[in-house]
Amino acid sequence: MPPPPSPLRTLLDLSQALAGTRTLHASLVHALEVLEEDLRAEAAFVALADPATGELRIEAAVGGAANAARRTHFHPGEGITGRVAKTGRAVVIPQLTKEPLFLDRTGVLAEARRRKRELSFVCVPIRAEQGRTGALAVTLPFDPGRDYPQLQATLEIGAAMLAQALRVHVRLEDERKKLQAENRQLREELRERYDLRNVVGTSHAIRQVAELVSQAAPSSATVLVRGESGTGKELIAHAIHYGSPRAERPFVKVSAAALPESLVESELFGHEAGAFTGAHGRKPGRFELAHGGTLFLDEVGDLPATIQVKLLRVLQEREFERVGGTQPVRVDVRLIAATNRDLEAAVREGVFREDLYYRLNVFEIFVPPLRDRRPDIPLLADHFVTRFATEHGKDVRRLATTAIDMLMSYHWPGNVRELANCIERAVLVCSGGVIHAHDLPPTLQTAEVTGTLPQRSLGEAVGVYERDLLLDAVKIARGNKARAARLLQTTERILSYKLAHHGIDARRFRA
Repeated sequence: MPPPPSPLRTLLDLSQALAGTRTLHASLVHALEVLEEDLRAEAAFVALADPATGELRIEAAVGGAANAARRTHFHPGEGITGRVAKTGRAVVIPQLTKEPLFLDRTGVLAEARRRKRELSFVCVPIRAEQGRTGALAVTLPFDPGRDYPQLQATLEIGAAMLAQALRVHVRLEDERKKLQAENRQLREELRERYDLRNVVGTSHAIRQVAELVSQAAPSSATVLVRGESGTGKELIAHAIHYGSPRAERPFVKVSAAALPESLVESELFGHEAGAFTGAHGRKPGRFELAHGGTLFLDEVGDLPATIQVKLLRVLQEREFERVGGTQPVRVDVRLIAATNRDLEAAVREGVFREDLYYRLNVFEIFVPPLRDRRPDIPLLADHFVTRFATEHGKDVRRLATTAIDMLMSYHWPGNVRELANCIERAVLVCSGGVIHAHDLPPTLQTAEVTGTLPQRSLGEAVGVYERDLLLDAVKIARGNKARAARLLQTTERILSYKLAHHGIDARRFRA
């Protein structure tokens, strides 16, 4: 048999064993196997203490009685191993049969006595972070010429390396648990954010949309969401995904109109290394990233004809080939497509494949334009006021009656997206807690556009503004003139005069 490696070689082998990206148990077992082989050991184990109770449990063991060792534990300070872990001082026993404190819970000493052999036992402490203690123990055949101080020093260095590996694994495990918790929290926040109950509106049109979403969500059917730009098609796609059994899986979105035609295929289906200039490595496409979940394909009507063929194959066969690849890639993806184009007209014109149209149009949801759901405008406006006031740190709480009237009179070519932008601007420019008509964008205040602001003289305009302030004050004060006067920082006598001048009867607003 060749001589055992030098201590430096053993430590090098140990460091390489601990360098792999394994679980803690696998790393410990690999390290013990190195010690067993290099030291010609009979057995070796690592015991770690529970930070809460101090009880030592053997985390990994190799060699004789390894199976029994895995079920072994020690109370704090119990036996040689417990004492080493508690005191932090190594123990070297050249002749194990002469040591009465050795508990032999693994049965290794009993086996040696049966075979009439003498063993040596070396146990060194492991000191990790956060009070985590333990012990590294090695059982070897007795050799009178063995350099036990050198063996102890080698094992103490090895124990320090194990402690460092333990610190790394503990930190990685803590980070993994933290990331998992954050991931669960973010998924729950997304689920709550895109819950169907959060879709703002009570109109008949939006209630119909909500009913269709609740019907489509539990299935895996392909959904085609249609509607004008800015109506909230992506919000509907989110609501379908987070209301489906795939809610815990990825939701991947891509806009066909936002990508150059030359990149659409690579983005959707991925590419192999060398597929084209600049393709230095394999890249997964959006379909692969969405495996097990949902792919939201926006502006599907803008897909090039060549990509339409490949998309049709994915929908039919659930497989595709990467750009530059020859092996099929199978995926389990639910597709939600959206478009603001007239697909029927595109089919008639020959720019959109008829077979793909029928594959996409399995379950159609039409999101109505904002002008067709006018009863929802005040609710949406209040929702955006609250949202943007919080985002921008402004104390803006509501809209004045004149502002609501102006919003209701506008034709909203940009739909909900335009309404959100208008409210955000109004929140930023508003100087008080109430958004008035003059805080809204000029496009809403132009008579030619909205027909809501006829030409007035300065005196008439000031009078209209004064009337709005008076109405707001008496509404808030519920007809109490004294309180309304305090709100407007004037006297009750002047307030009464102004109310009479504008023909406002405060008694109408009493609770």
